[in-house]
Amino acid sequence: MGLEFVYKDGQTPLEEEEKDGIKIKSITTQRELDEFEQLNIEKAVEWTIHTNLKPENILTEKFIKDLHKKMYGDIWKWAGEFRRTEKNIGIPWTKIGLELKNLLDDTKYWLENKTFSAEEIAIRFKHRIVSIHCFPNGNGRHSRMMADIIMESIFGNEIFSWCQSNMVKANEIRKEYINALKEADNGNVKPLIEFAKN
Repeated sequence: MGLEFVYKDGQTPLEEEEKDGIKIKSITTQRELDEFEQLNIEKAVEWTIHTNLKPENILTEKFIKDLHKKMYGDIWKWAGEFRRTEKNIGIPWTKIGLELKNLLDDTKYWLENKTFSAEEIAIRFKHRIVSIHCFPNGNGRHSRMMADIIMESIFGNEIFSWCQSNMVKANEIRKEYINALKEADNGNVKPLIEFAKN
């Protein structure tokens, strides 16, 4: 009897071979999975706090993969590895490396030229990386943690509050978040910035 997944609005379904990547075979419910993932993510947050994150190391493919592995490595065998399947959102998987390099180069340009405010750079990065959809799962939480790391370790600012919510819970806040992402898809990042700050 395998784990039954219950997908909420905006979540990406896993392929069968990705589901088989679960390391803890005793997990049988979505709630157990969410709890294990949350514990793993808290360990990743601890790691970011106790690691001297240098700005030049953050905006690299290696760091992006390492962070995902720190967030999900206790749960998923494929944590920290780019997806090799097509999803209902995101770019074709064969273009992930290239699009991520473009995003990293753009972000470095924005930083050097002060193109946007600190908040807008972090949120534009978050939006682009989630739309690339680098990993089989966990892209939303990974992208929010990346935005927080950019705020804290690159700009020396407070991290975002993200409406003080556990985004896994399907509720009004999730709907607001999805709507803000859709606005950003259309070129308007302001609602996503406001969401992140509230």
